[in-house]
Amino acid sequence: MNASATLLPVVVHPAVEDRHWLSADHSAGPVLDLLDALGWAIVDTPEANVHATSPDGRVYVGWLPEDTAAWKRGVVWQVRVQPTEGDPWVQEFGLLTPSEAVAGFIAALVAHR
Repeated sequence: MNASATLLPVVVHPAVEDRHWLSADHSAGPVLDLLDALGWAIVDTPEANVHATSPDGRVYVGWLPEDTAAWKRGVVWQVRVQPTEGDPWVQEFGLLTPSEAVAGFIAALVAHR
């Protein structure tokens, strides 16, 4: 099958100088806004750490900027999952991981139950 070039969609590639890559801003906002919108239980501590749990209790997300043990490992975000079937698992993100990327990871996680 041949299609006329005028009927094909145009692929637009932004110029390199027009791209705005995510960079770490050290803010928890995008993740906490997502979790709040999803109805997760969110608790902040006097030390400025934040802990969130999914409504079913199977997923935990921690924002750990003041957790000494996490910092020693280079971790600021921790996601722990307890599947209904299978082994529990953990994913951790460092300080240089943009919070928008962590939010995207969590959004993909909850979208694929």
